[in-house]
Amino acid sequence: MTEENQPNIVVIGGGTGMPVLLRGLKQLPVHLTALVTVSDDGGSTGRIRNDMAIPAPGDIRNVIAALSDAEPMLLELFQHRFANGDGLIGHSMGNLLLAAMTSITGNFNTGIKEISRVFNVRGKVYPISTENLTLHAEMEDGSIIIGESNIPLANKRIKRVFLSPDEINPLPNAIRAIEKADLIVVSPGSLYTSILPNMIIPKIDEAIRSSNGKVVYVCNVMTQAGETTSYTASEHVQAIIDHVGEGCMDSIIVHNEPIQKTVRDIYAEENAEPVIYDTDRLLEMGIRIIEGDIINYDQTTIRHDTNKIAKLLLSMLNE
Repeated sequence: MTEENQPNIVVIGGGTGMPVLLRGLKQLPVHLTALVTVSDDGGSTGRIRNDMAIPAPGDIRNVIAALSDAEPMLLELFQHRFANGDGLIGHSMGNLLLAAMTSITGNFNTGIKEISRVFNVRGKVYPISTENLTLHAEMEDGSIIIGESNIPLANKRIKRVFLSPDEINPLPNAIRAIEKADLIVVSPGSLYTSILPNMIIPKIDEAIRSSNGKVVYVCNVMTQAGETTSYTASEHVQAIIDHVGEGCMDSIIVHNEPIQKTVRDIYAEENAEPVIYDTDRLLEMGIRIIEGDIINYDQTTIRHDTNKIAKLLLSMLNE
């Protein structure tokens, strides 16, 4: 396959789930684009946002690291977090580099592009918007919680999430990538605070619904306390449809093996449990189900198996 004929895969997301997918996909003969959330407001990212009024760099940093072919030591430097130092403690070196490059180039997206070049990134990395966004959640009891990091802490059922300011412009490159995509992959991750903030941006939601490419959601394996407590797979999908609109999803990838009891017990301490795959309801919704043994155990945590997911996604393209 010549490079011009390679299919276009767009991955939408943020948090810890997205880099896992990208590490596998970057090995494939595809044109890869990552559209990354920028509404995070915790830790080093939150401090940089407040000090410099730029979009959140943290998820972008992790995506650049996942797609980079740089020397291991350079990557270690990029992901280094300062453990001490007045004003530096808690900051990640990569976040500071992204902030510095934004300052040098005068533009967050240009800053990402330059850092991507330095770190020999395979594929394109775009922030979903270059504006300083704040995430809000309306809870089922009617209360409004402001700030991405505060939403799970409220420990209430979420009715919907929305962004401020009201007038948000998506990155034009992000829209174009979705329009050209043969496959749009919604990554696993925090449903309301990492995934949906990308998909609810005006024109992005429209582009996903009207895309000619297939849209596949890689479903979370475990629920998340304060966000998706006791959610089934179909409830994850329903939340996405409620926010993005009918016709925004074609298929779902689910893990179909039992989770080891020792790992389940560790997650139970954080009020997390395996997501139940209610296949009948998913089929009623018109969602195609792709299932397999697609996880790895990383000591006490569960991660999607980057290579197995990449193979599944490639097989979807080849159908």
